[in-house]
Amino acid sequence: MLGFRKKSQTDNAAQEAAAAREAEEAAAAQRKRTPEKKGVPTPKRRDQEAARRRPLVHNDRKAARASQRKAIQEQRAKMRQAMETGEEKYLPARDRGPQKRWIRDYVDARHGIGEWLLILVLVFLFASFLLTDETRALTSYLLFVLMLAVFTELFWVGRKTRIGLEAKFGVGNMEKGSRFYAAMRALQMRRLRLPKPMVNRGEFPS
Repeated sequence: MLGFRKKSQTDNAAQEAAAAREAEEAAAAQRKRTPEKKGVPTPKRRDQEAARRRPLVHNDRKAARASQRKAIQEQRAKMRQAMETGEEKYLPARDRGPQKRWIRDYVDARHGIGEWLLILVLVFLFASFLLTDETRALTSYLLFVLMLAVFTELFWVGRKTRIGLEAKFGVGNMEKGSRFYAAMRALQMRRLRLPKPMVNRGEFPS
């Protein structure tokens, strides 16, 4: 039994020695195939492993964030300019397209009471502190009539928008939300509308 163990240990040692020689021969052959530069020390194994783990492209997060911020600022600047000039390329998605341009031109060309609604409501709120109860009740009634007139106007604007778009772009081709888009623009004061009006009063689109 003892002799068997010694023989087994001897065989294992012999196998390890043979494997070590094969590894050394393979490394020597590799060094012969790859000429080394003169005066350059052989890199350590840990340095080689670190170089293999290092990404090919340096990931500079700070520079990437700065570049992204700059691109966003430039895009916003172009969008603000497009709101003033109506340049189609840089307009927001909700304002882009020939149908949206037609709607804006139609709403901007007309006169309406909806654009004065906000101002009239604010005037009423401030004046209500100074008016008597009777006058306040009368003003409230007039304000209710004004609201009803504005809602009627918005319905009319939506209807005219549908008719105009169908005549211009064909029946069934009106974009979804066009009537709401026209109504919301009609509720804004002309000088505060974005994109800025590109037509004068009375210059309705064809």
